[in-house]
Amino acid sequence: MNGLFCKVLHLVPRHEMIVSRILGFVYAPFLTKLIGISEILICIWIMSNIKSRWCAITQIILVATMNIIEYNFAQDLLLFGKLNLVFASLFILVVYYNEFILNAYSHSKK
Repeated sequence: MNGLFCKVLHLVPRHEMIVSRILGFVYAPFLTKLIGISEILICIWIMSNIKSRWCAITQIILVATMNIIEYNFAQDLLLFGKLNLVFASLFILVVYYNEFILNAYSHSKK
């Protein structure tokens, strides 16, 4: 939803402002849409359940990297400011727990 509505359809301009701050004003519109499309593709990957561990690892790395970069270069534009890192960390823990704890447990039951 975030990728489609906020980035691809440009309903939340703050996302493009963050990209602009980090990667430059000229490339921001294109790169913001590209990031949004990538988020949509990751959503499809999640729903497909194909190589779910690789998907979880990819999500964890991307979310951590993106949030560290945003924290360092565009903290004032973030929805929750410094707390964005806390929410990103919680999301990473949920992804990890879901894939490597819950899924491992459910696979061992079969």
